Amino acid sequence: MRSTSRTTSPVRSSYTYLLVPPSIASSLLKCYDYPHPLKPQAMIKGYDKAHAFRTAKMCAVVAQHFSYESSRVRQFQIACLLHDLGRAGLDRRLFGKIWSWARNRKIPTRPAEWRLRHPQSTYGKETEAFVKTYGQALAEEGVPLTKWACEQVEMRLGFARRHRRQLKRVRPLLESLGIRWLPWMEQVTLYYYYPEKLAQSPEWVRELGEILVACEQLEAYSNRRRGADYYARSQESFREAFRYLDTLTRQGRVQTRVVKTIRQLTASGIFDSILKTARGGRLSRREQQFLRSLK
Repeated sequence: MRSTSRTTSPVRSSYTYLLVPPSIASSLLKCYDYPHPLKPQAMIKGYDKAHAFRTAKMCAVVAQHFSYESSRVRQFQIACLLHDLGRAGLDRRLFGKIWSWARNRKIPTRPAEWRLRHPQSTYGKETEAFVKTYGQALAEEGVPLTKWACEQVEMRLGFARRHRRQLKRVRPLLESLGIRWLPWMEQVTLYYYYPEKLAQSPEWVRELGEILVACEQLEAYSNRRRGADYYARSQESFREAFRYLDTLTRQGRVQTRVVKTIRQLTASGIFDSILKTARGGRLSRREQQFLRSLK
């Protein structure tokens, strides 16, 4: 268990990106593959596999920098590899239609934001509230909220519920790999959508949740494919990524020291290969200069 002293290691080049055997990481990422509900014998290939893999590698580096024990970092990395499991089965076309429609109308897409706009909604039933409020309007736009469409809604507004359901689906595999899914691992994976679930957790659990949020947002802002499909972005910007991390700091969602450390590590070049892959294999000279300037 990590000590309570808030120390960090100097930036070094000997961090281990992957603390779980590659075969186990590969098996965990296959959990994102999902039986197609409308096409027997067909599988929906996991959309978020590459994002989860790159995020998990960055998270392990940051956790090591904060001097967490290797056994805890390994458990943390397993949680990071499965942090988006609630979106297993994501239907790019249908998911994109629903959430681009919602975004264009400034409709909340996260549970906490939904409850702020609709305080009468029952906690944990945000998906049902969305369907009741906007089902007819979406149907009129040619997107009827069938059972499968409602699952696409649940992937955002009911993420905790769906994540638990997917964990139950893959539990036999986890057991066969000798992986015990601990309560704190679930709390960490849910922190972005449900920060309130960590209100009574130990400081180290919240910190790991913050590391995951910061690293996955840096990867998401750098991810060309995800940017186009999730956010209708035509280009990515490292500058915007770090502006968003600073916003999370101002909101109290991520500690300053977490973002500062990620800046420092990024400036050192440790994440270059990961970010380059997220960008589709290329970083411009200007982008590299910006990353070096972060120190």
